[in-house]
Amino acid sequence: MAGSRIVAEAVSRGHHVTAVFRRTPPEHPDVDVVHGDVTDIRHMSAVFAGVDAVVGATRPAPGAEDTVAATVTALLDAAAGTRVLVVGGAGPLRSPSGGLVIDDPAFVPPGWRTIASASLSQLQACEAHAGDWVYLSPPAMLEPGVRTGAYRRGTTTIVTAEDGSSGISAEDLAVAVVDELENPGRDRHFTVGY
Repeated sequence: MAGSRIVAEAVSRGHHVTAVFRRTPPEHPDVDVVHGDVTDIRHMSAVFAGVDAVVGATRPAPGAEDTVAATVTALLDAAAGTRVLVVGGAGPLRSPSGGLVIDDPAFVPPGWRTIASASLSQLQACEAHAGDWVYLSPPAMLEPGVRTGAYRRGTTTIVTAEDGSSGISAEDLAVAVVDELENPGRDRHFTVGY
């Protein structure tokens, strides 16, 4: 969901995009489409050769959440010094009530805990890697919606609206991703929301 919107946003701004798909890749007239698996470091290194940046917007299949640390490590290894923006999860963010978002049922209901926990492992794998990475934690709710071009940026505390909710459309998350690629911030871990 996020990846397709990031590709569309980057193309709309005139960027040359190569998109990697695990399954049969769709045709896209303005994108170089590659079939591949991010854990195939040699193949991904060849795909990433000469690119300005890499965006990792992968999500494990249900039941495979324990693979995220190895997946992001392979991605960072394959990028070999190229800047990587990892679209992760909200779990590692600080909650307004103290503690982490993963432990706050206002943001992470029990059914989401497994994937939220995986995002903690994913961020820890990034922090253990010497590569050039930045980790974007989306808000608690990320769903398809409307591109407004507006969002608020935060660091390691979840961004909430006045009513306490935390969300953004996948389209506006894509705006934030491409904004970060075009004008990198100072923070290695940041978040966005309305």
